[in-house]
Amino acid sequence: MAGEEGGSSGSSPAAEPSPDTGGAGAAGGGEAGGGSGYDSKCIFCRITHGEEPGTELLPCEYEDLVCFRDIRPGAPHHYLIVPKIHFGNCKTLKSEHIPLVERMMAAGKSILQRNKFTDLNDVRMGFHWPPFCSIAHLHLHVLAPASQLGFLSRMVYRLNSYWFITAEQLMERLKSESATS
Repeated sequence: MAGEEGGSSGSSPAAEPSPDTGGAGAAGGGEAGGGSGYDSKCIFCRITHGEEPGTELLPCEYEDLVCFRDIRPGAPHHYLIVPKIHFGNCKTLKSEHIPLVERMMAAGKSILQRNKFTDLNDVRMGFHWPPFCSIAHLHLHVLAPASQLGFLSRMVYRLNSYWFITAEQLMERLKSESATS
């Protein structure tokens, strides 16, 4: 989908474990849904570890996350917030990952504000829902202004679709899972 570079991101075992730099134990170990360290075949793992010199990492207040511009922007401001530890996709997350998603959302709002975008009511933040993920490494799309999405971007990042879930909808799912368990 938009902004993700080609390249394999399969779920091969971690090549070298990455230290857990996240707060609140959000990364977890290698359990189902947990972070699995580093995958050298994953473009986002390489970007988060500074191994892709063509990708400029933007300031991020959380040590366990990185932020960079989408390579195929769907809006004037289109950023990706990516955990340094490899997580498959948003569907693999469990209720214990709520703090991670909250940090990702906060980082998204912060990068917009640092880039002089202040109308946080005109923002779309969300995730592609499997199997509609071109990169199998968890990443939050932050798009603004949402009112200026082009035709194709309105389809790719469409609300209430089978292929895109807003960050708020994901949080609701994770919280309801927590309430039932």
